[in-house]
Amino acid sequence: MKIKLFTLCIACFAIIFSSSAQQTTQAPPKSNYNPSEAFGPLFYTQNGNEFRSAIGAPGPKYWQNRVDYNITANLDDSKSMVTGTVTITYKNNSPDKLPYLWLQLDQNTFKENSRGKQITPSRSRYGAQGEKFDGGYSIKNVSVSQKAAAVKFTSLVEDTRMQIRLDQPLAANGDIVTIKMDYSYIVPKLGSDRTGHLTTKNGEIFAIAQWFPRMCVYDDVIGWNTLPYWGGGEFYCEYGDINFAITAPANHIVMGSGELLNPQEVFTATQLQRWNAAKTSDATVHIRTEAEVTDPKSRPAKDKLTWKFKILNARDAAWASSKAFVLDAARINLPSGKKSLAVSAHPVESNSLEGYGRGVEYVKSTIEHYSAKWFEYPYPMAVNVATNIGGMEYPGIVFCGWTAKKGDAWGVIDHEFGHTWFPMIVGSNERKYGWMDEGFNTFINGISSKSFNNGEYAEKGEDMNNMGKNVIGNPRYENIMQMPDGMTEGNIGVNLYAKPGWGLNILREQILGEDRFDYAFRQYIKNWAFKHPTPFDFFRSMENAGGEDLAWFWRSWFLNSWKMDQGIESVKPLKNDQFSGYIINVLNLEKMPMPIILQIKTKSGKTDTIKIPVDVWMKYTNWVVRYPTTEEVVSVVLDPNKVLPDSNPDNNTWTASAN
Repeated sequence: MKIKLFTLCIACFAIIFSSSAQQTTQAPPKSNYNPSEAFGPLFYTQNGNEFRSAIGAPGPKYWQNRVDYNITANLDDSKSMVTGTVTITYKNNSPDKLPYLWLQLDQNTFKENSRGKQITPSRSRYGAQGEKFDGGYSIKNVSVSQKAAAVKFTSLVEDTRMQIRLDQPLAANGDIVTIKMDYSYIVPKLGSDRTGHLTTKNGEIFAIAQWFPRMCVYDDVIGWNTLPYWGGGEFYCEYGDINFAITAPANHIVMGSGELLNPQEVFTATQLQRWNAAKTSDATVHIRTEAEVTDPKSRPAKDKLTWKFKILNARDAAWASSKAFVLDAARINLPSGKKSLAVSAHPVESNSLEGYGRGVEYVKSTIEHYSAKWFEYPYPMAVNVATNIGGMEYPGIVFCGWTAKKGDAWGVIDHEFGHTWFPMIVGSNERKYGWMDEGFNTFINGISSKSFNNGEYAEKGEDMNNMGKNVIGNPRYENIMQMPDGMTEGNIGVNLYAKPGWGLNILREQILGEDRFDYAFRQYIKNWAFKHPTPFDFFRSMENAGGEDLAWFWRSWFLNSWKMDQGIESVKPLKNDQFSGYIINVLNLEKMPMPIILQIKTKSGKTDTIKIPVDVWMKYTNWVVRYPTTEEVVSVVLDPNKVLPDSNPDNNTWTASAN
């Protein structure tokens, strides 16, 4: 099939596209489409300013607070307990005095009387799923200081938040405060499908996240972001350096976010040699083989060991610990010439080549792809852990379902590491706008899957006509902009993942084109790397770098749940002194405008595909397409490849035999 926008022949008749050409001989079916509603000029309610510019980039006075953490923690595997001490260094770069500070205590959602527990259905994946345990933080010895001097304060714990009320406000423009506390908590077995522990035949696997009190974000948009953690909405965290030391039984292997600082202290001599070899190997190196998992000599003969990690300019950290780990690694090659390390830690049950025996290959490939395509991977390691968590992401480490095989194993690794770019690099507010990480990630996953191993696990393209008929504009699905915790749990897959991913595909492939879209998308990532964009920063970024007013698209797809329905009203031959061919009348019947894609076949078998930009709907609810030909047209089809979300495909086809 020959695809083009307008042939030179058709371009010669462009002058005929005038308002007079839109007159039809009979009244079209009633349309729900309102051009002024879709294309109205008053889209942005605020002008760009010195903090967030009109081009969608941080302004010259954009500010962001900073938080550094130093943590020492101990894992008691017999009690499933983490005990730790955290020292938080918080810098107020804002122009505001801060009389109080807010921290996140996400483990408190597992307390018996928590708000999250009260509003989460018993069958939800976001609760502890009927597990009975003494959940939540036990916190003591809280202290606050400035320049080593004690600061007077009072504190309040309310559900999953902690407020520190300072006797004297933290000064604006660079003042620093240090908060220190001791804490402990019982690790839930199924912690909102984001943290937990799994029993395997060779021991427990602990996947530890949301494991220390963290600062809430204070930003220029709403100030303190203190939405409780209920499970559905994920996280909004501030950037800084995180140093953490994990003491665990010596027969465990611990993997964590960032760089392992003391491999010589925690590996056997053989494992250390293999670990160092992996840093220069593109092929997988087995640090600890399946056969060695049950060999006591594969771990140092000690009672406990302390594993030390550091991750820089990160918004979070996580880790995993187990005596059941097979451990593999290989080098990751980054575009700048820097290197990182792909690691897979999984039980022997997951070690087949159908499962995570190819884990390092998958990690290496996905990190190299996204680094070359969008923005370079920023961390020294990329660790995949196979456990009882379906899929969850943290800086430098992900947790993936241990039973996944083949394309599912590839897909979950690719998806979770895709989150490195959204929201680990581009630090959006997941608690409010889940689509800005899940949807963006779903979109880039589709491109990645086509790239991996010549499309070994390439996704089948969606039939968007089917999605338009059953999903897009269906009132059972909430608006994309709704907070995740405000959505029906069963709708989250569509609202946060699929629909925004489909929208970006349409924007890239049917509206802007790959070159303009990819350039604009890279600019967005570059501008907001390690910063906090809003949805409107994204909209502005794409419009300015792409050179297109896309208000109609944002209104249709993101701000509203509009339907699309184009239909062929008539196809008629026309011959006069100026034109010989056919006039095709296309109707826009629903609120969402989209480009017109027409496939026209003539009696000789010639097939043309013509694409007409969305701008034709700025003034009209119907558009006449003039197709010059001396042949008989036998069929006309709207959107022949089903790339648009047309809600009524029944009116998309005209055939001469039926008319």
